[in-house]
Amino acid sequence: MVENGPERTCIFCRTTRGKQELLRFVLSPDRLLVPDLLAKLPGRGAYTCMAVSCVKGAAEKKQFSRAFKGEVKGADAAGLVNQLRIRMEERIASYVSLANKAGKVSSGTDMVLERMKDRLPGFLFIASDISADIGQKVKTQAERNGVEYCTLFDKEKLGALIGKEMRVVVAIQVGGFIGPLKQETAKLRNFFEEGR
Repeated sequence: MVENGPERTCIFCRTTRGKQELLRFVLSPDRLLVPDLLAKLPGRGAYTCMAVSCVKGAAEKKQFSRAFKGEVKGADAAGLVNQLRIRMEERIASYVSLANKAGKVSSGTDMVLERMKDRLPGFLFIASDISADIGQKVKTQAERNGVEYCTLFDKEKLGALIGKEMRVVVAIQVGGFIGPLKQETAKLRNFFEEGR
């Protein structure tokens, strides 16, 4: 029998899954609740499903206090969801910055569309505030070529990540950054779309 690794149970919905499929939370020394996205922080952990509803439910039903046997600071539902969004987006942003430093990024609508004709990028980031026409043009070309994309960050943030002015689209070339980027964007998407 093949073992799939350790399993944990969501403190809200009571679903049991592999540890890597769940969100881990730990307490700081002053009993502040801390999301542990990499599951590497020391201390006892409490787990929820990778879903907004389970994090909110656990906070609203005081499941973190129960799991950690006492008062827990920073366990309000809206604050936790916002903190998780920020941390997940920061992880994605750091990979984009690293890819840029490694010379694996192209940006700008014309450049990216041209790249998709001859050499397919591994992943695209499309600004959340891109114009509808240009956004549709980029998405159509990406879908035609089988290139995954994510609509995340605004033009200013996308440009800042690669040390440039505003950018509406950023392409990451095929290589070592693609796997982690796809994994982190899938986590973010699954968290807010609840696996749909």
